[in-house]
Amino acid sequence: MTVQGRRLIQCSIVGTAVFTVVSVVEVIVLTWTRPVAVAVDLVLFLIGCILFLGAYALAIGRSRTEEIGVASLYFLTNRVAPNSVRVRLWAALAVQCVVAVTAASVRPFTAAAFSVLVPMFGLGVNGLWTARYGTFGPRLRRGADGTDAGGEGQEPGDAEPPAEMEQNAGHG
Repeated sequence: MTVQGRRLIQCSIVGTAVFTVVSVVEVIVLTWTRPVAVAVDLVLFLIGCILFLGAYALAIGRSRTEEIGVASLYFLTNRVAPNSVRVRLWAALAVQCVVAVTAASVRPFTAAAFSVLVPMFGLGVNGLWTARYGTFGPRLRRGADGTDAGGEGQEPGDAEPPAEMEQNAGHG
């Protein structure tokens, strides 16, 4: 069985591996590796920002017909992804967070502090995978009071306004 979005998952794992190796070398060596580590951190952060916004744009398009939550989109909650995908993407994001915080803690006030930006890469990949391949439920129609509309033939806005809104009904 082929996993959808296999290349995205591989990118997440490869980006995490490169980040981990560069961060470990930077923490140990600290001198000549600074520019390389900062470059890797900033490139992964920039890629993550672009992927994050791209995922958001795709999710907006899908949200017309599907019920999409932010936690489901970026953290793969509510079973939007198969377990094999979820575990790999969560693991990559978790490693990024642990390495980032560890590197910045071991070498505070150095270039290692840039490492805390890298988990944005993991969030961006998670979001893009979910926005493209995730499984969401159908969009629920909501009444004006926030409950499910439910009735057939009922148009949005047909529900009675909440009691606190009645006082403003005459004000246009």
